Amino acid sequence: MHRTRTLSAGAVVMAAALVLTACSTSGGNADGEVNNTLRLGTVTPLASFAPWGASWANQSPYLQPVYDTLLRATPDGEVIEGLATDWVLDETKTVLTLTLRDDVTFSDGTALTGDVVAEGLLRFRDGTSENASFLAGVQSVEAPAEMTVVITLAAPDPSFPVYLTQNAGLVGAEAMWESADAQTTPIGTGPYELDASATVAGSSYTYEAKDDYWDPESVHYDEIIVTYYGDATSLMNAVKGGQVDGTVSQTPTQNAEAEAAGYTSTSAEGDWAGFLLVDRAGTLTPELGDVRVRQAINHALDRESLVQALAGGYGTPTTQVFAVDSDAYAPDLDERYPYSPDRARELLAEAGYANGFTLTMPSNDFVPEAEFALYAEQLGAVGIDVEWQKTGDDLFPRMLGASWSAFPFKLQTDPTAFQTAQLSVTPSATWNPFRTEDAQVNEIVERMRVAEPAEAEKIGQELNEYLVEQAWFAPVYRPQTAYFTNAVTTVELQVGNAYPYISSFRPAS
Repeated sequence: MHRTRTLSAGAVVMAAALVLTACSTSGGNADGEVNNTLRLGTVTPLASFAPWGASWANQSPYLQPVYDTLLRATPDGEVIEGLATDWVLDETKTVLTLTLRDDVTFSDGTALTGDVVAEGLLRFRDGTSENASFLAGVQSVEAPAEMTVVITLAAPDPSFPVYLTQNAGLVGAEAMWESADAQTTPIGTGPYELDASATVAGSSYTYEAKDDYWDPESVHYDEIIVTYYGDATSLMNAVKGGQVDGTVSQTPTQNAEAEAAGYTSTSAEGDWAGFLLVDRAGTLTPELGDVRVRQAINHALDRESLVQALAGGYGTPTTQVFAVDSDAYAPDLDERYPYSPDRARELLAEAGYANGFTLTMPSNDFVPEAEFALYAEQLGAVGIDVEWQKTGDDLFPRMLGASWSAFPFKLQTDPTAFQTAQLSVTPSATWNPFRTEDAQVNEIVERMRVAEPAEAEKIGQELNEYLVEQAWFAPVYRPQTAYFTNAVTTVELQVGNAYPYISSFRPAS
């Protein structure tokens, strides 16, 4: 059995929507085994219950109650068995054989089979999820036996088992495939079922535990309620009012408020915050096609002051998109672009833009207005006039649809350079919406694809250095993302994912 020790990846989205607050009774029982209700807060609305359109990261708590994944990831990122009890990669590293559990049924009573899993994987590859690119390398999926699935890849993919622990590995029933209600009515093998009568779509979702779940030891609550909070004020009101047992924070500056309300704050640097300079060929904004302009943007950012102003000091300034625990991390690249408005203006002049230029980017209600004002002030000081375009729930699809040449964002970090490349660098990557293709990047990624771990680490550092020198991004800092839990709830953070996994929540002793 191949046990790949790695982390999950995904993307964190910021959006705004109507919020309703769910109130419920919560508390651990005397044995500390089963709690009545676990109330979770989220900061991202659910995109879809249909597995082929599902998101992950901050949307995982909506999906994990009703779906299992083919493989699972432990809190520290180790890939372990899920619906598949065994997985074997052949010598070419392109054929993965999965052996499925034979005692699993969907909530509609139908049985889990290899045929259902095979079709589900192909539907995800060809579907509408922003992570469909995770399976872009899948050439074929077959079920040669009832409980066996064989996946053939066009080329080796070291991250593939990890993707099967995330939304690419979600398994829905055959009845969903042609159902008009697939977006709102899940049919899975997970530990809970959606209680439609107690659910308000887009706001609050209630799940009831199954009596016959195949893995009862992973179920710690009778009921789960997941509520979406679309802005920082409503989230903190819920925390102060004791209306959630656990919730992810929206900004590091909320830590003090949550702790004052009696919550425990658990933090980790699992993201990077800053600008994605996605129009690197200058398709929409010609100025960004010049690397000197992208470098000027990096020099224009006063990262030390931004960490204080935007994160209350809860973060580390950086100019690279790789975290400290990544195999590609290089300490010196945290300071590649020191704050220098003069150097930024020199670079703009060298590129032919001494009089500056206008850069249109999206703003939204999810992020405090002060953040947009600070970014505009610092870029404006070197001659880049920022025009903010107000958005709402369409922010996420428009960013991925190449509506803007650049945008401020917070994106998860990954443990390996190859995962990062698959997420935001390769032409098919989710967060490369303009499909930028660079011959040197392609060559580096292909070497990583087949390299042994020790060599892959060196190649990853090579990729990191190239991306920083070419200013593909303008990172500002690695924020300390916090998760808040109340006195009756404990949780382990999920390495590499914005939200802890459902099975990691437990009633406090």
